[in-house]
Amino acid sequence: MPPAYQVLRERLRDEIAAGCYPDGTRLPTESELVARLGLSRQTVRRAFQDLVAEGAVYRVPGRGSYAGDRGRRYLRQLGSIEDLLSLSEDTTMEVLDGLRRRVDIDAASRLRLDGDVVYTVVFRRLHDGIAFGHTMVHLPPAVAAPVLASPHLMTGAVSTHTVIGLLEPHLERPIDEAAQSITVVSADEAAAAAVHCAPGHPMLRVDRLYADDEGRPVELAVSQFLPEQYTYRVTLRRSG
Repeated sequence: MPPAYQVLRERLRDEIAAGCYPDGTRLPTESELVARLGLSRQTVRRAFQDLVAEGAVYRVPGRGSYAGDRGRRYLRQLGSIEDLLSLSEDTTMEVLDGLRRRVDIDAASRLRLDGDVVYTVVFRRLHDGIAFGHTMVHLPPAVAAPVLASPHLMTGAVSTHTVIGLLEPHLERPIDEAAQSITVVSADEAAAAAVHCAPGHPMLRVDRLYADDEGRPVELAVSQFLPEQYTYRVTLRRSG
């Protein structure tokens, strides 16, 4: 027999999936479930913690726990380069501005280039037809050269690829790491248009710099994600 918290977790998950608690509906409180089901508060709390972690439930401080619309919100758990590449399994890339040469001093500096020229492609990413992110990818000229004619990186192209997935077969050395920073920004005009929100709307900005196994930068991706449609989760484990 599974632990009581797992039984409650599955019951609540099934009720949410069946529409008993539509998106945004407040769930019973811990106290209500303790009294109704005769469970301990620790059991109820553990079930809620699991549901929050998987994105089925979200909490509003001071107000309670609410059912989340998992069909609309994209949940991505990342812990490796392979996880980043697997974005192609369940999302779509729609190219808004095809791969082309441009002068970008900041991007070139972050890619540790001698000059100011990079190659940039701009796209939005969708899940189940819903746009949730706007991304600018900057590449060193030498890295971009083999994929300049790729139909997947031309304006208007729609595919399930990732840029790094298209690049890696042409790289001299394999991708070894992705240094990442996350902050909150206001949506600029381009991102707002791509994900259908108002300019200035709060967005999750993720900057990711990929490097090969010799430490050379090969791609800089700057993304803005719509919080209402995107959940980002990372699992941290104790070293050793």
